[in-house]
Amino acid sequence: MKIDRLILGDFQTNCYVVRTDESARECLVIDTGLDSRDMIAFLTQHALTPKAVVLTHGHVDHIAGLAAMRSKFPELRVYIHKLDGPMLTDSQANLSEMTMLPFETAPADVLLEDDDTVEEAGIVLKVLHTPGHTPGGICLYAATEGVVLAGDTLFADGVGRTDFPGGDWDQLLGSIRTKLLVLPERTAVYPGHGMRTTIGREKTSNPFLTQNP
Repeated sequence: MKIDRLILGDFQTNCYVVRTDESARECLVIDTGLDSRDMIAFLTQHALTPKAVVLTHGHVDHIAGLAAMRSKFPELRVYIHKLDGPMLTDSQANLSEMTMLPFETAPADVLLEDDDTVEEAGIVLKVLHTPGHTPGGICLYAATEGVVLAGDTLFADGVGRTDFPGGDWDQLLGSIRTKLLVLPERTAVYPGHGMRTTIGREKTSNPFLTQNP
């Protein structure tokens, strides 16, 4: 599996281009950031065709680039968890009203649930529903490759915020403990912000987890 990270928009959102290998021309995009122009440029430069976008949750810094992506790639399929689906069409729910640039877009093509499988561009990802940052927050797990794309659920030495509408601290910690920390310790974690980490490292050094047993 080939994973390229692009840091997009004013909120420095990690967005990922996932392929089966370096030679593959079809890809899967995880989150679009606040501004997807650099994503589109990357895809064009490398002659890549995105088959789908999977949104880890519905906050504006992860979804606002979707409009430009859809315009450039009209066949693109969009996935999001069913509980965050309404955030695509509601500028208050997706927090874009707070930025003074309200954003709304068309609904997703596919509404996901826990344990669903996303299969696009030869990539197979298991959906782990990890609410707490948002009600429909998800992580995407590739067991064979030992990779989890964690959105804003888990970061290196951090966890997602829960002070926005729909956030729940106890729910977030429960999600992390029951869905992520049970994965093999060598599993590479690709978060929605910041640097890559591993499940093993976060188990032992993440202060939000070690101080909240």
